[in-house]
Amino acid sequence: MDIIKKVEIFSDGACSGNPGPGGYGVILRFGEHIKELSGGEHETTNNRMELTGVIKGLDALKEPCEVTLTTDSKYVVDSVTKGWVYGWKSKGWKKSDGKPALNVDLWEQLLPLLQKHKVNFVWVKGHAGHPENERCDKLAVIQRDLNM
Repeated sequence: MDIIKKVEIFSDGACSGNPGPGGYGVILRFGEHIKELSGGEHETTNNRMELTGVIKGLDALKEPCEVTLTTDSKYVVDSVTKGWVYGWKSKGWKKSDGKPALNVDLWEQLLPLLQKHKVNFVWVKGHAGHPENERCDKLAVIQRDLNM
């Protein structure tokens, strides 16, 4: 039987204006190994950058893993853990009020990654001194500023 690797992923997004220039920052940690990822876009939203960070982190894993994914995005955490995204998808990407769900292109990238990996989402308060969240925020802000 294969032993599944346990990985920690920390992710954050940043945006100036909504929409506006944005960035994301990600830290992957497996044992003593740490990898940082970041990127950005000229015209985006905060929620898109939060989602993109999570996607980039999970997509960087080369095999199925057990992941503890820490983020300060209630949007991402609640959409998955409360099952909203699965409801939106089953209703043709419509929310319960009948309005179109947002960021469908990103959710369609994330959902297969959530099937590949066993992901446990952990929400942390942003800008509250959590070391990895603070580092991810710095990476995201650097990328946001590069895209201004």
